[in-house]
Amino acid sequence: MMEKKFYLNIGRASEIVDKKERRIYRFLEIFPGFLSWLTLFLVILFSWLLPFWIAIFIIAFDVYWFFKTIFLSLHMRSAFNKMKINLKRNWLEELDKVNVSSEVLAGVKWQEIYHLVILPMYKEPLEVARSTFLSLTKVNYPPDRLITVLAIEERGGGAALSAAKEIEREFGSKFFKFLITQHPSGVSGEIAGKGSNDSWALKEAKNKIIDELQIPYERIIISCFDVDTMVHPDFFGCLTYNYLSSEKPLRSSFQPIPLFINNIWRAPAFARIFAFTTTFWQMIQQSRPERLITFSSQSIGFKPLAEIGFWQTNVVNEDSRIFWQCLLNFDGDWRTIPLFFPVYMDANVADTFWQTVKNQYKQIRRWAYGVENNAYFLYGFLKNKKISKSKKWHLGFAMIEGAHSLTTNSLIIFLLGWLPTLIGRGIFSETLLSYNLPYITRLIMTLAMVGLVVTAIIAINLLPPRPPYYGRFKYVFMVLQWLLLPINMILFGAIPALDAQTRLAFGKYLGFWSTPKVRK
Repeated sequence: MMEKKFYLNIGRASEIVDKKERRIYRFLEIFPGFLSWLTLFLVILFSWLLPFWIAIFIIAFDVYWFFKTIFLSLHMRSAFNKMKINLKRNWLEELDKVNVSSEVLAGVKWQEIYHLVILPMYKEPLEVARSTFLSLTKVNYPPDRLITVLAIEERGGGAALSAAKEIEREFGSKFFKFLITQHPSGVSGEIAGKGSNDSWALKEAKNKIIDELQIPYERIIISCFDVDTMVHPDFFGCLTYNYLSSEKPLRSSFQPIPLFINNIWRAPAFARIFAFTTTFWQMIQQSRPERLITFSSQSIGFKPLAEIGFWQTNVVNEDSRIFWQCLLNFDGDWRTIPLFFPVYMDANVADTFWQTVKNQYKQIRRWAYGVENNAYFLYGFLKNKKISKSKKWHLGFAMIEGAHSLTTNSLIIFLLGWLPTLIGRGIFSETLLSYNLPYITRLIMTLAMVGLVVTAIIAINLLPPRPPYYGRFKYVFMVLQWLLLPINMILFGAIPALDAQTRLAFGKYLGFWSTPKVRK
């Protein structure tokens, strides 16, 4: 009899009945914010009390950050080159030669693999959904093996339903099956958001399509996209190849590289920088599969999803939570396979500059609120004794370090490095180190910024064709924008991340915030 893993569906500490267990989980929720604030407080305190030693620490930290930047840049370059190679491959030809590695798929031909695409929609404009479905009609994969689900929200009102019906009228006949689902509002125990909508939609598809047609679960791959996600024509070929060639396709997620470039030419500079840096970070993570978790648009086999009961409906960041759900449910036997293949999404653009600023901040805060998963998997690690200690330590440290770095690194590098010279006690202000600290810090940062040249070159190569209403001089701004990176790292990195961790620490739980999509 399988052990009942009660911890798999925990959304927050308040849901745990047992007081002792609730305190443990609550401590784990508090820990990331506490650690971030403690670090910043100690740097400020020691800059005053022990300026000499904190100056040494800051220089050492800057040097560490410099070499880390080089290390990460090499990973990014590697992922970029792999993506370029994969974009040139004929994936249907590759599929004809694929060696099926898994016993559960032995004898299965690639033409027997179905793709079920879920597209959750709230109040996004019709033209956003239309461009996404248009891209789906152009894929190099048999249309009789494509199932599309447009998952709207009841709280989206008549406008959402009307838009869905229009999409069905235009594209419904283009696929094997087309289904509109409407997630009801006000369901007890749910957080209104993408996870609850996705889960409802997939259950509807299971009942109305998959089970009715008796399609074997292991022959279905689920791709859960945002409604602005446009696919490359060869995406499903690449995904199918990786699914069939994987040793454990039913114990794996499949992660493409998100390129936030659909509307990149219209985005303000700070939004463009964030869009590219998010892409670059995902490229880096793809080159480090041992610490790669799922993010945003992703794919997974239907069978393991059905086994765990689909996405949790009581969390904000379901896209990364699904990785931890599977990891805990299958006792550590789970991995994310990098596809090194793009999907195309929107950068943050609103009707006005300041609205874009607000939306960008809220989006980053929601993404950073993924730190809620730290409490979830750490608590799960305590309860699940079947997961190896090495995996627990490796993944646990990677996630904790990542959340901590996001809130502290840029502040230490760009702001706190000046503190010892400003507030240091005693004779430190008269020392040579005090005099040279700003110059040493500036030199190291200048050397690190050389890596921005490589970053800018890759960013230019990722750009879609320039719209005719922008002149060629626009490319100059696309390069010069990277000078704003230090400001971006603080205002649209550290601060919203610290905001998210602080809210979690104080039990001010965030709900799901859907980023508005604007197309003009």
